[in-house]
Amino acid sequence: MKTALTPQAQKSNSIRVLIVDDDRVMRRMFQIQIEKLGYQADLAVDGKEAINLLNGDKDAFDIVVLDRKMPEMDGLEVVARMKANVDLRKIPIIMATGSNKPEEIKQGIDAGVFYYLTKPIDQEVLKSVFISAVREVQTQTTLKRELKKHRTSFNLIHSATFYLKTITEAEDLAAFLANCYPDPERVITGLAELIINAIEHGNLGISYNEKTDLIERGIWREEIDRRAQMSEHKEKKIEVIFNHKDDGSCVQILDEGSGFEWRRYLDIDPARASHNHGRGIAQANAVSFDELRYNATGNQVTAIVRKDNELEW
Repeated sequence: MKTALTPQAQKSNSIRVLIVDDDRVMRRMFQIQIEKLGYQADLAVDGKEAINLLNGDKDAFDIVVLDRKMPEMDGLEVVARMKANVDLRKIPIIMATGSNKPEEIKQGIDAGVFYYLTKPIDQEVLKSVFISAVREVQTQTTLKRELKKHRTSFNLIHSATFYLKTITEAEDLAAFLANCYPDPERVITGLAELIINAIEHGNLGISYNEKTDLIERGIWREEIDRRAQMSEHKEKKIEVIFNHKDDGSCVQILDEGSGFEWRRYLDIDPARASHNHGRGIAQANAVSFDELRYNATGNQVTAIVRKDNELEW
């Protein structure tokens, strides 16, 4: 079918979205809302067409908006094929479903979908979830760019300790440390999420609800910078300790905060699947690392990548 842009079109600086839904009205609704936000939208009528478009140009699309139930190939099958393709597995997927049953949402989460919309689609929720996915794309782009700056003989590093304060330093350090792992692109986003989490929620004391509001108002980064200059936070640091052994690697991240209820965030709660944040720890746990270990209070986390299943720290 004809779309707003052909998949072979030259990719611009704008986010480009593939909308996959067998319902013409839903496709059009998503297209209108996404274009209102200033992004490009392409359309596919079912999962089979979506996979053909994605495979036709693996760099064409930044985000996929995907209906759960479709003829020919359903949404979960599309997700499975994307996750099995090294060139497509990092693309954020927003799944739309007519069911709000937690078990169905959990099926998608377990398959690797971290963004959910329940039909009928609330326009404000759509905007919130979409902006969160865009932030993930922008973070991945920044981290990959930094990753390329730090290519050197990282296999020579066996242990190192770092101290940092800012989000920029967190992103730089994540890119640096990622190169110490066999698969840098697997761990880089998880490293950044865990270190940034320690800064914003640990040292600076930004609560979950406060972050929701800050993102909605578009001032999250500004608030972090403001709090970092406050007298009670100005001297706080994050400590990051990296250790490598023959059988794997681990990084410990320690903040100066009072901790948090970390058990709630190791997995995505279906009730939070449409929130504009709150996925970072779960994604790090599910994708970037083999295991996350928090201390009891939650102000120290150890992230482990095993070479085999025998690694002990």
